[in-house]
Amino acid sequence: MSQQTARRGGAAWALVITSVAGFMAALDNLVVTTALPSIREDLGGGLHDLEWTVSAYTLTFAVLLMFGAALGDRFGRRRLFTAGLAVFTGASAAAALAPGIDSLIAARAIQGAGAAVMMPLTLTLLTAAVPAAKRGMAYGIWGAVNGLAVASGPLVGGTLTEHISWQWIFWLNVPLGLALLPLARLRLAESHGTGAPLDIPGTLLASGGLFGIVYGLVRGPVDGWPGSMVLTGLFAGSALLAGFVLHGTRAANPMLPMRLFRSRAFSGINAASLLMFLGMFGSIFLLSQYMQGVLGYSPTEAGLRMLPWTGMPMLVAPIAGILADRIGGRPVVAAGLFLQALGLGYMSVVATADASYAAQLPALILSGIGMALFFAPASHLVMSSVRPSEQGIASGANNALREVGGALGIAVMASIFAAQGGYETGQTFVDGMRPALVTGSAVVALAGVAALLIPTRRRTVPQAAPAEPAPVLETASR
Repeated sequence: MSQQTARRGGAAWALVITSVAGFMAALDNLVVTTALPSIREDLGGGLHDLEWTVSAYTLTFAVLLMFGAALGDRFGRRRLFTAGLAVFTGASAAAALAPGIDSLIAARAIQGAGAAVMMPLTLTLLTAAVPAAKRGMAYGIWGAVNGLAVASGPLVGGTLTEHISWQWIFWLNVPLGLALLPLARLRLAESHGTGAPLDIPGTLLASGGLFGIVYGLVRGPVDGWPGSMVLTGLFAGSALLAGFVLHGTRAANPMLPMRLFRSRAFSGINAASLLMFLGMFGSIFLLSQYMQGVLGYSPTEAGLRMLPWTGMPMLVAPIAGILADRIGGRPVVAAGLFLQALGLGYMSVVATADASYAAQLPALILSGIGMALFFAPASHLVMSSVRPSEQGIASGANNALREVGGALGIAVMASIFAAQGGYETGQTFVDGMRPALVTGSAVVALAGVAALLIPTRRRTVPQAAPAEPAPVLETASR
């Protein structure tokens, strides 16, 4: 069971520190998107290089998240949180100083590794510091700050790229990281998980499997789908992930115990998270380029015009957290996902080589409200679906699946785009983007279906340690 040690910094400090750290990690998922044309012009590279500029971060973030959470549970969550924050801050400086596209991709991968240790521990540290009765609102604020990162990512990236240089999208993290490091040390209370040994085989299986699949999807449009390296990546990755699942059912202390998925709450919200991020990230990756390369907006103008979508979580997420406390998380999350699917489908219909912003605005607003309704209730559902001692594992697993979804979304939708269109003219870009957006809409709708599988009556999670009481899940009646 988690044990609080050292200083108790209070719920307010924990909320501030974990929210700002989450902001930094979430910001770097999307801050690059509006800078991609400038990075391409400055450092060179093709579509697959631009994909890796985004995916190198999301992929290492995804494959190391559960390992990062396990490290925190074993060696101290505050200690590992500060270590991950230090790595993330240093890698941000390295990305800003990158002389070429390959070194930028490498720095982005190290950034992702630091974020993988830091990010899952934000929710665990916050949960430990906030009384149970106030966690819905705390998760709402945490979700709103993460929503602000999603909102400001394209805008910050566009503004800095246009008015200073794209390097400053990475320099921005350095002062924030340097300010948080002493605050985390002084104001966060240390806590530990179960003390179980680290799962090195599970880490290697998950990391290798995810890398193989994403590598195959990214290289498929470039090398051809029948290419030996592409097929090797896809098949080997699938085999390693199957091995990871088998390992999680048999190992004494697996990184991700497969028994957790016996809970409909845990399996439903994680399936919804993976599919939601798959559809969302792939769409933003293409739409940010569409607004600049096809419609002719500057990076700043493109970021501003995406605010009705990406900025909505900043306004609606706290309300969604409170609403989830009252009526349960399932209806809020499901409604949000169906709204976002509707918005993406609408955008696929109205997008043309000369579409007006007024035509796009309803789609952006619908998608934004949908995304806002998802964030805070989803975090609450994840953390309430397991025992307190397993919340680190649950947070790491959920964040990992979100990032896997993001990396897969960019790879899948860029592959659809490359197969149906290209960068030659505005019309060829739209020809490739439309079927990709339809795919994104369908995937997010599937996420809504997965959310409906989450139970709303009182249930308890499967027992693994009889001495420890299981938490109550959603309490609203069916």
